[in-house]
Amino acid sequence: MHEDSKMSGLKFLLVTALNALITIVELLGGIFSGSLALLSDAFHNLGDSASVVLAYVASRIGLKNSDPSKTFGYRRAEIIAAFINAIFLIVVSAFLVIESIRRLLNPAPVDGGIMLVVAIVGTLANFVSAWLLSRGAKSNLNLKATYLHILSDALSSFGIIIGAIIIQIWQIDIIDPIVTILVSVYIVWETWPVLKEAINILMQAAPNLDFEAMKADMLKEPGVVNVHHIHAWQIDENRIMFSAHINLNDQLLSDVEPIYRHLESLLQKKYHVDHVTLQAEVFRGKSNELFTRDQHDI
Repeated sequence: MHEDSKMSGLKFLLVTALNALITIVELLGGIFSGSLALLSDAFHNLGDSASVVLAYVASRIGLKNSDPSKTFGYRRAEIIAAFINAIFLIVVSAFLVIESIRRLLNPAPVDGGIMLVVAIVGTLANFVSAWLLSRGAKSNLNLKATYLHILSDALSSFGIIIGAIIIQIWQIDIIDPIVTILVSVYIVWETWPVLKEAINILMQAAPNLDFEAMKADMLKEPGVVNVHHIHAWQIDENRIMFSAHINLNDQLLSDVEPIYRHLESLLQKKYHVDHVTLQAEVFRGKSNELFTRDQHDI
């Protein structure tokens, strides 16, 4: 994890405490006002509290050094946490849309006054939590998923404020489930890219690299005859791993090491690869393509 993405235990504690407070306030406010939007936001905040705890635990696990059982380290723990949080957000949003449709078909009276006061409290608290998480969310998928949790709640609460004002002035109770649906759709829209990236990393999908250009650059190194059997994947959203077989002229191993160093430097500086593994060969695979598809080469 980058230094600026690390979150102190105190910040996590503050965000968790704020979310627990919001949950209680909105739960009571939803019961007494009859607002589905407040009740749904209360359960959403309850999930946020769990997501913050999960994010913190995952971030601590991710700091552990590699060992014989986890030779690449534990940084995937944060990706798993981001995946779980994103799935939870989408499931909750789907549930809220279903409940909102039911409320649209069977409207119920809503106390706009209570709804407005509670929504203002929730909005302020959520924006404070989002601000606390905002810095680390820029470069850490785990914190980004958690940040989206909090930010979506802040926007949800803001939407509830607007809905409460409309209910207070014009007594249009149907606006309550409409606001809930709009916020839920927005949450899914913002969460989907996080879920997609988490799945790609967990599935070891290739990062966005120009492999043909990489091969062309590697072939410019004196002595390199062919490049094949390339693999590239990510440990987390910041670290790219790369391996390849390179065909060289028949030479001493001591002469191969400078070629390794030059290629590693090229890949790290130009393509931002963090870990490079190269296998030198003379004749084996000399005519193979960039990506080998044979089962024994997987």
